[in-house]
Amino acid sequence: MKGFFRNNGGLLVVAAVLFAALLVIISAISGINPITNVMQALSGPVGSVTSGISGWFQDQYDRITGYDALLVEYEALKEKSAELEKQVRESQDALRENERLQELLGVAQEHPDWTYASATVTQRSTTNWGRQITVNSGTNQEIAVGDCVIDQYGNLVGVVSEVGSNWSLISTVINPGLELGVRVSRTDDSCMAQGDFALMEEGKLKLTYIPQEAQLVTGDQVTTSGLGDQYPGGLLVGRLESIQTEADGISRTGVLVPEADVANIRYVYVITQFEQ
Repeated sequence: MKGFFRNNGGLLVVAAVLFAALLVIISAISGINPITNVMQALSGPVGSVTSGISGWFQDQYDRITGYDALLVEYEALKEKSAELEKQVRESQDALRENERLQELLGVAQEHPDWTYASATVTQRSTTNWGRQITVNSGTNQEIAVGDCVIDQYGNLVGVVSEVGSNWSLISTVINPGLELGVRVSRTDDSCMAQGDFALMEEGKLKLTYIPQEAQLVTGDQVTTSGLGDQYPGGLLVGRLESIQTEADGISRTGVLVPEADVANIRYVYVITQFEQ
């Protein structure tokens, strides 16, 4: 290669001079600068690449800033949705409370001499030994041990067994140890309703001291008797599910299904004063 330039150097110089002269003549005739065209041709692809990179970064920036804006809007919508759901729940609770009060109004109209204290169930005690509930009202609302507790329909829930200033412990009708004088509405027979350990697991209680001549049938309603003035009479305790004769062949016992939903009840009313 070195020998080529050494032997032909003069010719190359002459060719370069002639090429330069030719470019000058072409530029003079056409008014176009060939060198400028070459630079423009070379700069075109580079400019396209630079523009593409810049555009890509701009798209990424726009996407990120757009996502942040959407995230802020999403959080605002979540807060608004939560607030609306809260309002719906409060409205539903208000409607249910209104329904309960309407039902209780019917009971109150039947017994205008009774005084009630409303309460909300705060705790349930479900053990092998008993079924009790705790409510958020007590002596501050003039509740006392022995007071009867009902639901909004006037069905017996249980009896107050312990009381504090702002709480009460209620032994439900299925709690073993609870005994109530009752009567069968259809036949007017007096019996005794009491909690039973075996039946408690089934959410039921026992009917005992059934008169031998009593003609009881499945479905009979059993209410508090009101005898002894300890409890108000006429509170529906439950319905007779079955009746059987004991091993002695004489005495009979029955199984009662409570009318009140003692397992799931949330609101109760304590009868603090009454007259038979």
